[in-house]
Amino acid sequence: MWGHPWHHGRRMKSVATVVLSAVLSVTAATSHAATRHASAQTGVARLTHTQQHAIRAAGEWHRGCPVWMSQLRLLSYRYYGFDRKTHLGQIVVNMEVAHPLAKVFGKLYRLRFPIRDGAFASTYGPHPDQSGDVTASFECRNAAASPCSGSSTTHHWSMHAYGEAIDLDPRENPYVGCGMTRDPTALSYLKRSHHRPGMVTPAVRRAFASIGWGWGGSWVGSTKDYMHFSINGH
Repeated sequence: MWGHPWHHGRRMKSVATVVLSAVLSVTAATSHAATRHASAQTGVARLTHTQQHAIRAAGEWHRGCPVWMSQLRLLSYRYYGFDRKTHLGQIVVNMEVAHPLAKVFGKLYRLRFPIRDGAFASTYGPHPDQSGDVTASFECRNAAASPCSGSSTTHHWSMHAYGEAIDLDPRENPYVGCGMTRDPTALSYLKRSHHRPGMVTPAVRRAFASIGWGWGGSWVGSTKDYMHFSINGH
């Protein structure tokens, strides 16, 4: 009535093989689509009107800044978080350095160097991150004075005001001078020989050096800006 068991088993095996093949095909297609979608999110783009408004509203660009808004670009990149997951970061930089920096962030991702926060809204949103541990670039401001100084600022533009500097994981890589830092949350990171995740490594330095950028941790004297990379090293 049911046919020979061998034939029945062979038919079931054939059906199972077809179903498994279909599942694998759908999985592969979905994975490929997800990869293409993630890739489409990364790259260099002009700032949208909404993004320009957010930057102005945050007080990070105003008339008198050394660059026009039209000279800035949004660099979207993948980064490896402290949670060991992949995230999409967005950083505002000068158009002249956007594509070279895209290569640097690609290297940092492949190194699995962890970045705490690279979100656009954490720098320019209506409720920016208050932790001070945001990786960012463009801020139209003067250079900060050394912690050795009684002043909090200088009277010349920071390289951030040109969009030609990056601050990478500021808490793990503090701005220090005379054995001090203005960020109390970064005190445990003053001792650089005790390496922890997020602290700049020789590989990270080489990634930035590959595009000719210098590191604030190499400054001569007691003042060091371990988070700071820039086109001219200042």
